[in-house]
Amino acid sequence: MSKRVLIVDDDPAQRRILEETIKRLGFETKTCGSGEQALQILESDERATISLVLLDIVMPGVDGLAVLDRVGNKAETPPIIVQTAHGSIETAINAMRAGAVDFVVKPASPERLDVSIKSALKIEALAGEINRIKKKAEGNLSFDDLVMQGAAMQRVITLGKRAAASNIPVLIEGESGVGKELIARAIQGESERQGRPFITVNCGAIPENLVESILFGHEKGSFTGASDKRIGKFQEADGGTLFLDEVGELPLDAQVKLLRALQEGEIDPVGSKKPVKVNFRLISATNRDMIQQVKDGKFREDLYYRLNVFPIFIPPLRERIEDVPQLARHFAQRFAAEEGKRIAGFSDSAMRMLQAYTWPGNVRQLENAVFRAVVLADGAELTVAEFPQIAAHVGGFDAEIPAAPTALQKAPAYTGPALLGAENTVPATIEMRPSSAGSALGIPAMAEDGEIRSLEAMEADMIRLALGRYRGHMTEVAKRLNIGRSTLYRKMQEYGLEPRPN
Repeated sequence: MSKRVLIVDDDPAQRRILEETIKRLGFETKTCGSGEQALQILESDERATISLVLLDIVMPGVDGLAVLDRVGNKAETPPIIVQTAHGSIETAINAMRAGAVDFVVKPASPERLDVSIKSALKIEALAGEINRIKKKAEGNLSFDDLVMQGAAMQRVITLGKRAAASNIPVLIEGESGVGKELIARAIQGESERQGRPFITVNCGAIPENLVESILFGHEKGSFTGASDKRIGKFQEADGGTLFLDEVGELPLDAQVKLLRALQEGEIDPVGSKKPVKVNFRLISATNRDMIQQVKDGKFREDLYYRLNVFPIFIPPLRERIEDVPQLARHFAQRFAAEEGKRIAGFSDSAMRMLQAYTWPGNVRQLENAVFRAVVLADGAELTVAEFPQIAAHVGGFDAEIPAAPTALQKAPAYTGPALLGAENTVPATIEMRPSSAGSALGIPAMAEDGEIRSLEAMEADMIRLALGRYRGHMTEVAKRLNIGRSTLYRKMQEYGLEPRPN
């Protein structure tokens, strides 16, 4: 469904002009002729159907500034763009202070309105994400800011809130991509340490010979190359939270020092003559079976029980499919705003497919799949066609390769062994001809008028052939054509080969 713009103007002729202009820009419209009518809409349940307000400032009775004073700064009010024939810096400043997101002077050109409306909708779509990023940076992210409402995650939220109420060490377990760091940040954001440093360390990404230096710091001259004193991650987290991701990857030598830091509340920087006291909250995370790690002698048993005081297990996305629609819509809204696309939502079949998939890469995979779909989308709705990799793994869903222009369609002249299994998927635009030896296949170099075909046309035919032969599996197509996947996607877009919604 298209975005709906409320036009508020007391001039009937101006309302009609604006209505036609905004419809041509691809939006639905609703009009009213006074500030009183606008307030009735914006203070009722009908407000939920309005995506943006185009508000005239100068009107009899309740004018535009009065409307802004009433609803301009309310959280549930859609973004408001004000317009007037009497533009002045003072009027613009007053309107923006009252809650307007932009200001245009009558008569505004269609181009100016288009830019203003798109910018306002983009800001509105990203407002929630910007707020989350701001809270994340400030250490104030809470569980209410996370997109998770399924029953399977309620236990995680309950345990997380209880952990936040104390200083107990927490071990977050779960597969890669389920959102362990976000849970850790929410625990800090609802604890007494909110707003304090949140230091993240990926233990699996630190070279083994630098683990102690990075975690505990070192003194100047303590080893070759130590030209300056370095503060370790434990000291950086002093007063705040230290998040050790992939904690199961820590070398045994570093595990001994970590155990002492937890037990004594102090660390020994490399080359230091005396220990340093540190005050930190430790949250660890792992995607490994830690019990098995202990049995295999790869992780100290005493340290494991020290870390595993308060375990929280985050279920994989396949076990909380009820979260998929909300997460998918959240990602689509965010990426559509970033890419400047008008995406209203998902088709019913696309959403059913997303919920039928097992998501081995969890939330991270869903995020990337939606990002790609938004980039590929040409319509206002994301369909199965925008998720070819997912459709290939879910029975009953097919992301079809788009048909070529009608004027170029021909029936294939050859469907021999080289096309086995792909006879019905080879685009009809390719004329397959046997060579003089009668065995090889080829794409014609000559057009029907006898002229040499362009390289671009032949390349497009080659991509069509590969897409049909390997049934839309992009990794295999790119491999066979000996090009990168990003290059393949770009060329498909250039040649109009991307699936398009009906």
